[in-house]
Amino acid sequence: MRRRILDLNMLHTLVAIADAGSVTAAAERLAYTQSAVSMQLRRLEASLDVALHEPAGRKIRLTAEGQKLVGYARKMLVLNSEAVDDVQRRQVSGELSLGIPEDYAFLLTSVLSHFSQRYPAIQLQVICRSSVDLVEQVQDGDLDMAVVTRQVRSPGGEVIRREPLVWAVGATAQPSLADPIPLALYSPGADVFRDVAEASLASAGRSWRMAYSSQSMTGLLPVVVAGLAVVVVTRNMLTDQLRVIDERSGMPALQSVEIALHRSIGRPSEPARQLADLIRTHLASNE
Repeated sequence: MRRRILDLNMLHTLVAIADAGSVTAAAERLAYTQSAVSMQLRRLEASLDVALHEPAGRKIRLTAEGQKLVGYARKMLVLNSEAVDDVQRRQVSGELSLGIPEDYAFLLTSVLSHFSQRYPAIQLQVICRSSVDLVEQVQDGDLDMAVVTRQVRSPGGEVIRREPLVWAVGATAQPSLADPIPLALYSPGADVFRDVAEASLASAGRSWRMAYSSQSMTGLLPVVVAGLAVVVVTRNMLTDQLRVIDERSGMPALQSVEIALHRSIGRPSEPARQLADLIRTHLASNE
């Protein structure tokens, strides 16, 4: 039996649909007509004899097979770009600025390493600020792009993944969880974690007090480890110095946050496009 060969253009369209959430939005992103995007999706399904999507109002919901193929498609598209660049020996150069909150810059360590090796002639500047500040800098044109956290379904940007939030205390010490609950939170306006925590406690009718505030986890960690306060983190931010406490302890459930990619208005430069592709592929495949 002859092995089927996947069409990269169709895979590119599938990834655009997955990222945009609808045929209409994907068509705008690709500068195609809606009918062309729909036709490519149908042709891809026909070539595999597998349903990759199902209707969900004006949106498109990928089936389990569709989600699986998107993961492969991202990797294949990145590999295709690498092959073309290597064979053509194209030296992409220029300047590029990326913003990311300090506390989860570790998520992009491998991305930045890969990018610098692949494009050594690009001068990449990484800025660490709060998510709120970074979005403003992108909108003002001071940054090419930023990876930020935000509350679910907030406007703007491109959602790459969702991160569950948890309450955490020191691994060997914790404060009393009686009201008012002592919290170690980010400074007002520094991030969405504080907003989510406040909303969750208010909804549950719990009271709290500020035990410590800082603009980074580096500043909050000593107080939490000492057993003086409770902190809100993503599961990726947990260390062996922290321990999760859940609803069985009396703490209310926390809403997840989204990690979103914001890009400056206008046609992206080649370096910006390549870095955005790497960020999407890495974060989406490591949920």
